Amino acid sequence: MSLLRELLISAVKAGASDLHLKVDQIPALRIHYNLQPFGKDKLTSEDLHQMVEDIIPPHARRRYELKHEVDFSLEEADVGRFRVNIFLSHGMPTIAMRHVKTKIPSFEELHLPLGLKDLVNTPRGIILASGTTGCGKSTTLAALIQQINLTQRRRIITIEDPIEYVFEDVKSICSQREVGLDTVSFNSALRHVLRQDPDVIMIGEMRDAQSFTAAIAAAETGHVVLTTLHTDNAGQTVSRILNFFPFNERDQVRMSLASNLQAVICQRLIPAVAGGVVPAVEIMVNTSTVRKLVEKNLLEKLPAAIETGTEDGMQTFNQAIYQLIKSGMITEEEGMPRAGNPETLKMNLKGIFLDEARRILST
Repeated sequence: MSLLRELLISAVKAGASDLHLKVDQIPALRIHYNLQPFGKDKLTSEDLHQMVEDIIPPHARRRYELKHEVDFSLEEADVGRFRVNIFLSHGMPTIAMRHVKTKIPSFEELHLPLGLKDLVNTPRGIILASGTTGCGKSTTLAALIQQINLTQRRRIITIEDPIEYVFEDVKSICSQREVGLDTVSFNSALRHVLRQDPDVIMIGEMRDAQSFTAAIAAAETGHVVLTTLHTDNAGQTVSRILNFFPFNERDQVRMSLASNLQAVICQRLIPAVAGGVVPAVEIMVNTSTVRKLVEKNLLEKLPAAIETGTEDGMQTFNQAIYQLIKSGMITEEEGMPRAGNPETLKMNLKGIFLDEARRILST
């Protein structure tokens, strides 16, 4: 049995989300956010070079040689599926591997707000899952796609780098395309996707202005687009998107977003009392209030619109964490540092609620 296979088996048994391999270091596992050394032996350069030779697929080898970093997926027989990133550090190969569970978890298993299920009933528009690296965006996106697959007859096309969850057709027809294997690039796939008769397009990650332009074009022509973006909260999302574009194009892009954005789901994972993690989810729905704020470029007021939009299915991180603490799923100590406004959350937990958000919206 190869050293890498032994490590992968041990990582899965330990419930690790990630395995990190570096020259002259002991392998490390990430378990519930915490990095832990595994074993006693440091890895040699020979170990890492052999691992790279064993796992890198032919379609990724040329990219790795040219750019010194590459992403791909690995299926290890009787162990599981992994998302792999290989890169050079001080001229030596370094490997980060994330265990991807083959079963697509349900909303209930993920502890996601059940109201999110209603979002996938939209006939068109863009749904964004946002958050920092490792917050579970891809898993939430997979749950949304699977909800469509289970309940609607749709043509679903995904563009991913690499493929993480594998969808089996239920009511929908799903075609998954991996960058480097099934298509040359995200942009190449996006140029051709509308000719493939999709109803739903899932783009693994929005990376540049070209990606957003293609997503907006698809939404404007009657498609549902689901994708991810790195932002810290839902209110920042519009600004983050606009920053991809030159200044003279931003007004037009902002108006397009006002018309085509359906919702932003932003999440932060918090250690749970019962073990594992649960997501605190901030939700911004493109209501008439949100749309008007985006159109008028009053983006600083979006957090207030989210806070006062609970009847429309919206909630802030503070509101989400408040409910998680009150339900006993997380402790106040774990929830407080992840709140959008810890001081306000402290007051809320003492029964003090101010209506500051409505005042901000009215000014």
